[in-house]
Amino acid sequence: MTNRMTIEQAAGRVMVALDYPNVEAAKQLMTQLEGIPCYMKVGMQLLYASGSDFIRELKARGYRVFLDVKMHDIPNTVKGGSHSVTKLGVDMFNVHAAGGVMMMKAAVEGVEQALEEDSSLTRPTVIAVTQLTSTNQQVMNEEIGVAGEVPDAVTKYAKLAQTAGLNGVVASPQEVQLIKAACGTSFQTITPGIRPAGSAAGDQSRIMTPAMAIQQGTDYLVIGRPITAAANPREALEQILKEMI
Repeated sequence: MTNRMTIEQAAGRVMVALDYPNVEAAKQLMTQLEGIPCYMKVGMQLLYASGSDFIRELKARGYRVFLDVKMHDIPNTVKGGSHSVTKLGVDMFNVHAAGGVMMMKAAVEGVEQALEEDSSLTRPTVIAVTQLTSTNQQVMNEEIGVAGEVPDAVTKYAKLAQTAGLNGVVASPQEVQLIKAACGTSFQTITPGIRPAGSAAGDQSRIMTPAMAIQQGTDYLVIGRPITAAANPREALEQILKEMI
């Protein structure tokens, strides 16, 4: 088929979750994956342990960085956080859609302010978390207090994020087609909960294989433990890329 992705194109759609307690462990994985042009996702654990210097190092080494900090606070605080991470040079960051349209708009305002102050900065992609992929129907209804079905809640959050001017959402691969139908194909979906065939689900509830997620039309796959906990991370990632194409 002429429209099949190359291995390099597939790599550009994978975000490797650097869910490590320290920089040394993250750097060890980066060495093992040297030359594969994937995104690197830095979450709260590593950011809190390493600070912003590691983000700058990743950028200096040519990586695209998704800063997974899930901002959820009053609008003014989120605007300030958005301003700071834009100046840090990240390529993508996220907020919680549950914070509401005003809060999400404030995130966009923080980006705009940083770009006005420094025209050399690159505009980051701003996305919203809908429902965590560890959230199932019972948890959403009985503990979080959101009524209805999970796909309906996810779609509602996606529409709110689009209204606020965001570029896309984090969602389960099971909801990708619903989101694309509601918000258009250019509205990006970033999907955790990716598990190659035979992998353990772990704490994820709404999962899908890499090949299936690509078939659903998702833009990016966030993959952590199937790569980072593998005996041979490079081999594990290469196998995932082959599955994607």
